[in-house]
Amino acid sequence: MTQTTELLEALVEFNSANQAMANKTIDFCEQWLKGKGLEVEVLINEGYKMLVCTVGKGEQRVIFNGHVDVVSGEPYQFQPEVKDGKMYGRGTADMKGGLSAMMAAIAELSTLDLGNTSVQLHIVSDEETGGNFCTSYLVDNAYLGDFAICGEPTQLGVGYKAKGVLQMDMFFEGKPAHGSRPWEGDNAIIKAFKTYETIKELPFAKVSSDLYDAPSINLAKILGGDAYNKVPQKCEMNVDIRYLPEQSSAEILEEIKEITDANVKIHYEAVPVDNDLESKPMQLLLSCIEETTPSSPKGFGQHGTSDAAYYLKYDVPAIEFGPSGSDWHGEGEYVELQSIEAYKTILVNFVQSFSRK
Repeated sequence: MTQTTELLEALVEFNSANQAMANKTIDFCEQWLKGKGLEVEVLINEGYKMLVCTVGKGEQRVIFNGHVDVVSGEPYQFQPEVKDGKMYGRGTADMKGGLSAMMAAIAELSTLDLGNTSVQLHIVSDEETGGNFCTSYLVDNAYLGDFAICGEPTQLGVGYKAKGVLQMDMFFEGKPAHGSRPWEGDNAIIKAFKTYETIKELPFAKVSSDLYDAPSINLAKILGGDAYNKVPQKCEMNVDIRYLPEQSSAEILEEIKEITDANVKIHYEAVPVDNDLESKPMQLLLSCIEETTPSSPKGFGQHGTSDAAYYLKYDVPAIEFGPSGSDWHGEGEYVELQSIEAYKTILVNFVQSFSRK
C-alpha cells in the first residue's frame, strides 16, 4: 500500500459528516503535514477549522483546495475497503482521494526547487454545506494565488466551467375555503406548482451552449396546507436553479418575478465558473495530464458548484480537477487507487512546469 493510499484510508475512517469530526480531521491533517516537516497554519471561523500550508517562496502561486467534510453515511462506509484496485467508503471520491494526493504532492514539492513558484494547500471543513465559513473566509482574507485547483472527482478531466447557483424561497398567498368547495378558494399550493411549470418555460430556461443543453431547474421543496378539509392559504416553494456561465442571475430573477405575485427571497447564490481553456495554465495542465495518462485529457462543464467559485470572486482562475471514482454521495462510493497516484504525479509535474512557464 502506497503512502497516498494509507493516508486516504486514515482520512476515510473519520466520520467527518458533522462539524466536530470534520474539525478533528483537520487536526489529523495538521499532524500529518507537520510530520513531513511542513509549517501549518490552522484558522477557525465560526467554529469551523481550516488549514493552510505553503511550500516554496516564489511569487507565482498555485493553490490546492481540498475538503475533509463528507455527506452522511452508514457506519460501514467509514470502514474503507480495498477491492480490485478501488477503495470503497464515504468520501473516497468526494473528495478525500483528491485530498490525500494533494497532501502527498505538497510534501514531495517541499523537497524540490520550485523556482519562482510557491504552492499553498487549503484544507477546509465545510464545502458540502456551501463553503461559507472556510474557503470564503480564506479568499476574503487574501489567501489567494494565480491558479487554483479544487480536487473534486473529475475522472482526471478538467472541469473548467461550472453552472452558477440561484436558490430561491418563494412564498405564495391564496384564499382559504372549505375543502368541499375548492372553487370558492384560491389554492396556494396549486399557484406554486403552476409557477414552477411556468418557470421551466421561461426564455432563460431554453438557453444552451456547447457544454450545456440547458440550465438545471429543480423543485426542491414545497410546503403548504394544514388540513384535509381546507383550501391551502399559504405555500412555500424552494427552487434550485443552476444557470449557464454566460447567463445572469439578476436577469433570471427578473424573468421569474414578472410571472408571479409571490414574495421571492434569495436563499443562496454562487457565481458560475468560467475559465479560458486556451490559457497558458490550462494548456500546461492538459499537457501534464497527457504525459501521465494513456487517454487524451478533456475539458468539460460541471452542472454543480464547488469552492472554485470563491476564487473566481477575486479573479483567480479556478478549476475542478481530481481522480477517477464513482457514486459519490451514494452507497457504493469509490475511488480508483491508480488514478490517485497519477493525480499526485500530475500535480507535482504541473507545479514544476508552472515555475518554468
